[in-house]
Amino acid sequence: MVFTVFRSDDRAVTTTDWLTSRHCFSFGDNYDPSNTHFGALLAVNDEVVAPGAGFDLHTHQESEIVTWVVSGTLVHRDSAGHSGVLYPGLVQRMSAGTGVEHSERNDAWPGLAGSGTEPVRYIQMWLMPDRHGLAPSYAQADVRERLAAGGLVPIASGDADGDAAISVANSAATLYAARLRPGEGVEVPGSRFTHLFVVDGQIGVGEIGVLGPGDAVRAVDSAPLSIRASTDGDAEVLVWSMAAGLGGGQAG
Repeated sequence: MVFTVFRSDDRAVTTTDWLTSRHCFSFGDNYDPSNTHFGALLAVNDEVVAPGAGFDLHTHQESEIVTWVVSGTLVHRDSAGHSGVLYPGLVQRMSAGTGVEHSERNDAWPGLAGSGTEPVRYIQMWLMPDRHGLAPSYAQADVRERLAAGGLVPIASGDADGDAAISVANSAATLYAARLRPGEGVEVPGSRFTHLFVVDGQIGVGEIGVLGPGDAVRAVDSAPLSIRASTDGDAEVLVWSMAAGLGGGQAG
């Protein structure tokens, strides 16, 4: 196994008067030709958006966009007629396909008390599909009960034999989430490409050592990894397991 640790403080950051966005890969004006993707994963952005602000309508094509809210709420609307409010414990996927416009804003949502009144933090991940020319589509699922039951929960996958809450248009990729209680551990499956991101808390990862909030590990040809939360508090992790890279090939 070959692995690289990326520390939170080393991430590029985009800031405006309403946004703080920390990037795990090259993104926007923060370009690093040595860090454009890993496996089929193109972006992992850790975003904080102020109340009443956000991204107005903009266009995407040929990308699978998976969003995971950590705190607060986020309102999604798109040109294909989909809309919804995202909150902690709900996973959302937008398949841009041949092209779609969408907005993501920290606005109030009818009937949801407190929505749009505090900063929203969310992790947004972009994945390259392995099938192109698809019509835009949208899915979301509440996985709070599955997370509360413990273990590593598949929340988005293109594996037809998997048990993920929602699908993505990449048969070689699965996204897992885990909420670990103090001292609790899980095993991450081995894969050609493994990207582990610590959302909150501290975890120990086998021979790799201790990771904190915003830290990430990228592992190539990884055997199963044992991870364990610190005894000092809860932890939350997001893990991509990918059997192939861009274009279905084996290169990173």
